[in-house]
Amino acid sequence: MPFDFHPARWLRAGGLALLAALLVPVHAQSPAWPDRPLRIVVPFGAGGSTDALARIVGEKLSAALKQPVVIDNRAGAAGSIGAQAVAKAAPDGYTFLLATSSTHAVLPHLRPLPYDAQRDFAPIARLATAPNVLVVSPTLKVATVAEFLQVARAHSGTLNYSSSGNGSVTHLIGADFAQRAKLPTTHIPYKTGIQALPDLHGGQIHFAFDSIVWTLPQAQAGKVKALAIGSAQRSPLAPDLPTLREAGFEGFDGTTWFALMGPAGLDPQVVSELNRHVNTVLRDPDLRAQFQRQGAEPLGGSPRDLERLVQEDGQRWAAVIKAGNIKIDQ
Repeated sequence: MPFDFHPARWLRAGGLALLAALLVPVHAQSPAWPDRPLRIVVPFGAGGSTDALARIVGEKLSAALKQPVVIDNRAGAAGSIGAQAVAKAAPDGYTFLLATSSTHAVLPHLRPLPYDAQRDFAPIARLATAPNVLVVSPTLKVATVAEFLQVARAHSGTLNYSSSGNGSVTHLIGADFAQRAKLPTTHIPYKTGIQALPDLHGGQIHFAFDSIVWTLPQAQAGKVKALAIGSAQRSPLAPDLPTLREAGFEGFDGTTWFALMGPAGLDPQVVSELNRHVNTVLRDPDLRAQFQRQGAEPLGGSPRDLERLVQEDGQRWAAVIKAGNIKIDQ
């Protein structure tokens, strides 16, 4: 039988074999993610709740991924400076954001931002939620939410409340509470909730919502009176403290959430792998104990769960902002 030689066919076969031979070593030599340190940008200063949670999660992820996790504090502009840094970062799987209610659910409805809270980020996982507590000045001499509302309505228009800054989550929680209670009030912003403490104690400030971590010790010391917690359920840190929902504020949500995000365009495999590790470390008993000391409850879940949280929480705060005609300096 004559030898059937077709040059084009042989070239195609040889070319495919050569291509396969070239691709195999390249694939084998490709570094597995991660092969160098990761960075989590915290959009607030060191020492606060956001920073503390980032460091707790970072330590656990470092052990799981076998790579250092560096915490990079980029404070300023209510968190938007740090968020912008991540939105503009290369989506290479090594730069992430400790996102919060402020950066992704509140600020987008208050002023123009150098980033789009949904389009410019790849959601990875919800980390935690932390309740804020309704505290009042001890000079009001009230012990329950009902008693406080009675005093507030008897002095309609004369009460004020503090927050950790104009346009902050605690500002909006206070505004939401006042809107639901139909109380005309005046908002007094401070740089931090703790800075308002002397004025709360002295009666110059009448009420506030702030982190359970610092409000409980102050309440125990008699410097403020804690009336209720803003979460859906009571906190194990203060099991005797009723929720605002128990006090008649159905559906009230006075919490702050924290999440992990990356820049848009992140490799889906990196998102999936990191989400898996985050959910694993959030089940770690030591992490959960550390979170509880920060007043935070681990959440976890899928990237879609986080995407939905940003959308729904943003709509909720947009309604509060509109109803209160809330504006901040640009």
